Amino acid sequence: MALILFDLAAAEDDRRFSPYCWRVKMALRHKNISAETVPWRFTEKDAIAFSGQQLVPVLVDGETVVSDSWEIARYLERKYKDEPSLFGGASGEGTAMFVKFWCEDVLHPAMMHIIVTDIYARLHDKDKAYFRETREARWGCSLESFALPRAESVSLLRIELAPLRAMLQRQPFIAGAHPMFADYIVFGVFQWARSMSPLKLLEPDDPVYQWRGRLLDAFGGFARQAVGYDV
Repeated sequence: MALILFDLAAAEDDRRFSPYCWRVKMALRHKNISAETVPWRFTEKDAIAFSGQQLVPVLVDGETVVSDSWEIARYLERKYKDEPSLFGGASGEGTAMFVKFWCEDVLHPAMMHIIVTDIYARLHDKDKAYFRETREARWGCSLESFALPRAESVSLLRIELAPLRAMLQRQPFIAGAHPMFADYIVFGVFQWARSMSPLKLLEPDDPVYQWRGRLLDAFGGFARQAVGYDV
């Protein structure tokens, strides 16, 4: 029986944009595990009430329910240990945890300043008021005020990517010769943007652009085939 993954959707059912869900979807492919993805929206809290919380991703594996992308990855690693490893051992899991916090504390805010109005524009109508109200309460300003000028915000993002760029000049993936969960954590941020915004963030000669391309093409082009923009 296939696993079930509740996956954040925009106005269209097949436009899936959560960076956290993308981490899990890439991890499932890495582990050679099939899962049915169920489109879910911010205001559909009742649909995942069984998980004991209100956010996706939520993974259902038979009688087991796991939420939070990090905990889902750890669950998959333990449960499906005969499939390719997501971490490569305890030290790799520790490194991936650093990448997780760097990504969430640095890259997520930098990206949100760029794409917030694109996200809002592409949400399902029933989610728009929720998104505006919750984000404006969190940030203490309007979505439009939170959005930085495009040229400025893209330049700032490219500066924040300097450590990643330096690494990818020396090896093809964050994890080394082959991608692992640390790569999928960061890739989720770029797939978030690619799903919702037509803005060009990276130049083709950027090692980060080339790394992103390798992951778009991974698993038979799984991520590249997803609904999004060719940027």
